[in-house]
Amino acid sequence: MYEKRGAPQLTGKSTVRLFSFNMFDHPIPRVFQNRFSTQYRCFSVSMLAGPNDRSDVEKGGKIIMPPSALDQLSRLNITYPMLFKLTNKNSDRMTHCGVLEFVADEGICYLPHWMMQNLLLEEGGLVQVESVNLQVATYSKFQPQSPDFLDITNPKAVLENALRNFACLTTGDVIAINYNEKIYELRVMETKPDKAVSIIECDMNVDFDAPLGYKEPERSAQHEEATDVEADHSGYVSDIGFRAFSGSGNRLDGKKKGVEPSPSPIKPGDIRRGIPNYDFKIGRITFIRNSRPLVKKVEEDESGSRFIAFSGEGQSLRKKGRKP
Repeated sequence: MYEKRGAPQLTGKSTVRLFSFNMFDHPIPRVFQNRFSTQYRCFSVSMLAGPNDRSDVEKGGKIIMPPSALDQLSRLNITYPMLFKLTNKNSDRMTHCGVLEFVADEGICYLPHWMMQNLLLEEGGLVQVESVNLQVATYSKFQPQSPDFLDITNPKAVLENALRNFACLTTGDVIAINYNEKIYELRVMETKPDKAVSIIECDMNVDFDAPLGYKEPERSAQHEEATDVEADHSGYVSDIGFRAFSGSGNRLDGKKKGVEPSPSPIKPGDIRRGIPNYDFKIGRITFIRNSRPLVKKVEEDESGSRFIAFSGEGQSLRKKGRKP
């Protein structure tokens, strides 16, 4: 008696379990729900074998994975670009990255040095790699880890050019950028709309926080002490040439009221330059305002210089004692 069997019919929810044998030195990737998840031993880029210099990997936020990872990812229905979540289970540290190439040895992945520092990983440490989908970034805030970053003329343009080698950002990470043969570290203080965002083909607003260890320059006192005596700046305008209505006047009645000179205002072009200030002190700036020559007051008790009207002697054509 033969029992007729057809193709199995799956109705409702079903669970598929995959059994594998660890026949190789590297772990076999686990595939579930269209998700890539596996463990690799990580090394820095300087350990990558080959004649070519791969210092470009250190300048970005992408890793190098083995070819078997590409084979597994091509069979999954994942979104592009490929983004991954890296986790160090020993220290409970996490970050996100992209992939640059699939040329590493099996069971090994190569990470930038700054990324290994964020994950607290040593050479040959185990890292969990999982495929993720991240939202597109709209805002990010960075804090330079050294005041030397302020020496850059246009920091936003430098950062924009450096972020072209990055695929995503994670809040709390300290990224490293290379500019003028110098490494600058920046901490990611905030990202929107999520703590981990994708920065590929996005319009992102960038803001900077005060650098770590930066101190505001101390401001000097705004006003000098009241006991200080203002310097006499009359010497600066002592020889300015002709000035209209600068003389004193005389009254017919001999009074001195209203005869003080009222000279015209001094123009900037009339001031003689090059007269040294002998009272100059190092570290002190003196501003000269409304400097005019001091007018000497005429003392009223000086009879010799007082003008007396009709005080002269007259002359007569006739001589006394002579008959016409």
